[in-house]
Amino acid sequence: MPGGLAVEGQNDLASGDPPERATNREIPDGLSLVATPIGNLGDLSPRALAVLGGADAVLCEDTRVTGHLLQRYGVSATLVPLHDHNEAEMIPRILDRIARGEKLALASDAGTPLVSDPGYRLVRAAIEAGHAVTAIPGPNAAVVALTLSGLPPHPFVFLGFLPPKDGPRAAAIARHRAAERAGLTATIILHEAPHRLAETLAALAEGLGPDRPAAVARELTKRFEEVRRGTLAELAAHYATAEARGEICLVVGPAPEETTAAEDLDTQLRAALEGQSLRDAAAMVAAATGLPRKQVYARALEISREAG
Repeated sequence: MPGGLAVEGQNDLASGDPPERATNREIPDGLSLVATPIGNLGDLSPRALAVLGGADAVLCEDTRVTGHLLQRYGVSATLVPLHDHNEAEMIPRILDRIARGEKLALASDAGTPLVSDPGYRLVRAAIEAGHAVTAIPGPNAAVVALTLSGLPPHPFVFLGFLPPKDGPRAAAIARHRAAERAGLTATIILHEAPHRLAETLAALAEGLGPDRPAAVARELTKRFEEVRRGTLAELAAHYATAEARGEICLVVGPAPEETTAAEDLDTQLRAALEGQSLRDAAAMVAAATGLPRKQVYARALEISREAG
C-alpha cells in the first residue's frame, strides 16, 4: 500500500518476528483502542494519530479505510486486517505478539472500536490473558446523534442494529416495550442501514407508539449532515418516500410516564413476562415499583403458574 503503509498477511503475523521499525516509547503497552473520525477526517485527535503511527501494528476492519486516513496525515504504519470473519483465528496470534512486548492499536473503520464494530472478543481475550488494554477516546456516532437529537440525554439505551427481518425485529421491539411497561425510562439509540430505515421507523411506530418523539441523524460531521426530528409516525411517513443516504443513527425518546398504583403490580408483571424470563421480569418490576424483590418474584411466580 502506498504512503508508507504495509498490510501484513496472516503468514507474516504468525511468523512471530516483530516489525523492524522504531517504536514510540510513549505508546501505551498492550492493546490500545483508538477512536477514529465518523466522517470528517479532521476529527482525528493528535494523541490518536501518535498511537496509530507509533504502534508496532494497527489492527483494522478494512486496511483501505484506515490506510486512507493515515495517508491523509503522512503517517507510516503496518496494518493488520481484523474483522468479524477472522477475529477468532487471529486472537491467539495477536495475544502472542502482545506477550512478546509489542504495542498494538485497534481501530474500526469509523468511530469507537467495539461499538457495533469488531474487537469485543479480542478485548475480552486480552483482559483474561492479563494484558494491558487502554483507550484513546474520540468520535462516537451514537453519542453525537444523542446530543443533537433534542431528546433526554440520560439515561439512554444503545441497541445497535435491530434484526433485519420483520419477525425478529418486531420481537426485539416488543421486548424493549415490555421493559418500559415494567418501569424502564430511557432514550433509545439505534444504528440502521439506509435501505431499511423506513421499515424500521414503521416497526418502531407500531411497537412503541406513533407519537413517540424521535430523530434521524445521518452523515454526521460530514458536509451533508442532517438531523430530522418528529414523531415516529411522521418520520416513518417521510422516509417512506424520501431516499435516505449515508450512515444513520436513530434516537427515540423515552416512554411517557405512566402513573401506576400498587394494585397495578399484576399488570406490570404480565407485561414484563411477555418478553422476559420470570427472574428478569420480577427484577425490573421490583426496581420500577420499589416493592421488595422477594414479594414481586413470588407474585410473578403465581402469575406464571396461572398462565401455565
